[in-house]
Amino acid sequence: MPSIAETTERAAQILDSVDRAVVGKRHALELVLATVLAGGHVLLEDNPGLGKTLAARSLAQTLGLDFARAQFTPDLLPADLTGSFIFDQRTATFDFRQGPLFTGLLLADEINRTPPKTQAALLEAMQERQVTVEGQTFRLPHPFHVIATANPVEYEGTYPLPEAQLDRFLSRVSFGYPTAEEEVDVLLRRMRRQQEDITLEPVTDAAGLLGMQAAIEQLVVEDSVVDYCVRLAAATRTQAQVLIGSSPRGSLALMLVARAFAVVRGRDFVTPEDVKAVAPSVLSHRVTIKPELWMSGANASSVIRSVLDNVPAPATAKG
Repeated sequence: MPSIAETTERAAQILDSVDRAVVGKRHALELVLATVLAGGHVLLEDNPGLGKTLAARSLAQTLGLDFARAQFTPDLLPADLTGSFIFDQRTATFDFRQGPLFTGLLLADEINRTPPKTQAALLEAMQERQVTVEGQTFRLPHPFHVIATANPVEYEGTYPLPEAQLDRFLSRVSFGYPTAEEEVDVLLRRMRRQQEDITLEPVTDAAGLLGMQAAIEQLVVEDSVVDYCVRLAAATRTQAQVLIGSSPRGSLALMLVARAFAVVRGRDFVTPEDVKAVAPSVLSHRVTIKPELWMSGANASSVIRSVLDNVPAPATAKG
């Protein structure tokens, strides 16, 4: 198992490599990597063309994981993800043929374009790390992570994820539009490499990722920071605009991602600033705004910002 310092160094190498493909999104990539290092799954929700698919593929290459992509469409069936039993005429038996879920990192592209039954099959695999087909259970590879993408601006022909299913994602990350300088850099890099695709060399492999995750599990979080995570999640339940606030799963996710984020940022301890940095991505999709307030412009992000402004942060021994 690598040390915390070795994990930080390797995380920096991973981010530097992915930066070659995804321009100007270092903070968002840190959040994605921290989520993976914390053992969770990521929902990338953003407008089309902002690098969501590229980021997922680049991260898989750099982590040295087997990679599969499933394009979610209205006619996608659960068996298209899990796999199914196929009759072999030569042996007169049914053999199980694995679906794209049997990989190290799965890109679930446009998850909100497939019906709830197929969404549920994916989310069950995310939670249980296994699939059941025809009464037989098959374990998924370890590690297994899902990076799902969703387009928040189109509603025609989509099936938005219910709040209970959104809660299964450890974090929800948005890249946002690049600056003019970053966009120029994207174009210049494309011309320099003279081809569309970019291939990144692995920095680690599946065993190395598991070692990094194990190293992060050794990191101790001060009681005051744990209490801060709980108070932030609890505060979302008392906001006037909120119909349903974050569950205890939100406070646990906040601590887990903040711990990994601290290591990515080069520390062997967690500060309240780490918690604040990851809180919008970890908590916003766990908050449901009252329907009557949608037209007023109230949204989950503004609620989390208000909570961060009003819940006092602790003074930690190392912070």
